[in-house]
Amino acid sequence: MREATVTRNTKETKITVTVRLDGKGESEIATGIGFFDHMLTAMSRHSGISMTVHADGDLYVDGHHTVEDTGIVLGQALNQALGDKSGIARYGSAYIPMDEALSFCSLDLSNRPFVVFRGEFTNQMIGQYDACLTEEFFRALAVNAGITLHLDMCYGKNDHHKCEALFKAFAHALKAAVKENEDGTVLSTKGALG
Repeated sequence: MREATVTRNTKETKITVTVRLDGKGESEIATGIGFFDHMLTAMSRHSGISMTVHADGDLYVDGHHTVEDTGIVLGQALNQALGDKSGIARYGSAYIPMDEALSFCSLDLSNRPFVVFRGEFTNQMIGQYDACLTEEFFRALAVNAGITLHLDMCYGKNDHHKCEALFKAFAHALKAAVKENEDGTVLSTKGALG
């Protein structure tokens, strides 16, 4: 079964994440940051990956530690659930519109983490969520999951729409990449990823 649970406890955060790659996109998300919960719920639903995320962080400081550390733990859980990454499609890409906004994601589950993030938010906050933490979250996730990740908020005016389209684009690209291939082999001329 392709699933994993990871717990990380520091002086700043206590986080437990469970992922089930072959789930139904069911989620139980509680980070203390409403908009971030909404994004993770959307990510779970649109990727088809069932997720449980419980985060208790130092929100009296701000959301930075909670959001970044959630990315770390989610990345580690995805990496463990994928094992040696044999038998998967490996690549995924998706454009997702949300009203006036369009976002794009292309990724490779390569064991070679790298992040390109393009796009800017108009406002600092979306509810109680600091918009600049979007890039920090995806960087932490990609580094810990071993993902080469390209994200582009192509255009849009409403920050909620731009951010949500980006999370959903990532979800659909990830859904394609974790899909099991027909022969169970590693999709690499080297015979291994990394």
